[in-house]
Amino acid sequence: MTAFENIENRCDAIEECYEFMLAYAAQGIADDRESRNGTQLRELLSRAVDAASGLPEAYAATLSATHLAAQPQYKNFLDLLSADTTKALAAMELVFAQPRISSQLIDNLNASLHVRTLLTDVFLLDEILQLQQSA
Repeated sequence: MTAFENIENRCDAIEECYEFMLAYAAQGIADDRESRNGTQLRELLSRAVDAASGLPEAYAATLSATHLAAQPQYKNFLDLLSADTTKALAAMELVFAQPRISSQLIDNLNASLHVRTLLTDVFLLDEILQLQQSA
């Protein structure tokens, strides 16, 4: 697997989880253990946590392969990505550790600026990498 494919897989896992959580939040579920979607929610959340763990390092490796990492703007953004990832991971892991996950809890996680910031960081870097590859 190439460094770029690694990034794509990580981003896909995070985005898929977020999209599923949006739908889950709208279902009014009180306890994930009483819903078919609860098992899927936990699986996707686990995959998103795994994908976010090491995400800044994966981007750094990809940027190094394109020789962009040496530029100060990229290093600064990777530092920002690292901090944002740490915050989003803390929120996701907190929710995942709960014995019962309700739609309301997921709605609050979806609304978390930390999770949204991570998604925005990922989208921004993904677009930059795509532009670099096509150049």
